[in-house]
Amino acid sequence: MTTAEVFAPAKINLTLHVTGRRADGYHLLDSLVAFANVGDRLRLTSGADLSLSVTGLFARGVPEDGRNLVWRAAEGAGWRGQIDLEKNLPHGAGIGGGSSDAAALLTALQEQGVPVPPDLPLSLGADVPVCMAARAARMQGIGEEITPVPLPKLPALLVNPGVEVPTGAVFSALEKRESTAMPADMPLFDGVEDCAEWLAAQRNDLEPAALIVAPLIERALGDLRSSRDALMARMSGSGATCFALYPSLKAAHFAAYEIGAEHPDWWCVATELG
Repeated sequence: MTTAEVFAPAKINLTLHVTGRRADGYHLLDSLVAFANVGDRLRLTSGADLSLSVTGLFARGVPEDGRNLVWRAAEGAGWRGQIDLEKNLPHGAGIGGGSSDAAALLTALQEQGVPVPPDLPLSLGADVPVCMAARAARMQGIGEEITPVPLPKLPALLVNPGVEVPTGAVFSALEKRESTAMPADMPLFDGVEDCAEWLAAQRNDLEPAALIVAPLIERALGDLRSSRDALMARMSGSGATCFALYPSLKAAHFAAYEIGAEHPDWWCVATELG
């Protein structure tokens, strides 16, 4: 019996440009992705049958059967055993929780010598391949084109105002489906201030649509942008989690304290992205 414990970090879309739509309905994206040092945790114990149990702060409502992406990842790889998932990230939050969980499982299986079908990660979702890399990268196409990007450590505050945002609803509300991509060449950043200045000139094209679906996101963005020392703020993915960058982790923690005190029911976590 083999046991492995793995970490599934939160995925943050620092940018998200929707550049087109394929005939099959899949959207083409150009996104700069970074990963936080907060996330879910999985414990995998090989066995005769596949089973899943979910605990943690955000366990409620998470399926423990074939509806869960982790289950589907294990099944797709032909692995059997017990999966214990500690759910520390809010779901329906635009930070790749389920995708990162599935990716962490597939990466752990690869490290144990279990063959993972090459088309399996992308078939599970557009974010799964980049979450398997679990490092800063530019993600293009429908998620299959991944280019590592060197990023400085980015002190950040993640805020989720407690609303789940269905990705499908956000894409349905999207008015423009063919916007400009990011610049072809990514710059080399001197530090967080330099990076934040460049990011501020980019976009998350899903943000306006998400504000229609979940107006509370606008309050979270406003609080982040008005927090002390915030360099820039944006929504991640399809929402509702938003982030702001700060010159130091101390400044991010201070903002987390202030916003958390005003909104004790919100999820506020200071972290580093990279």
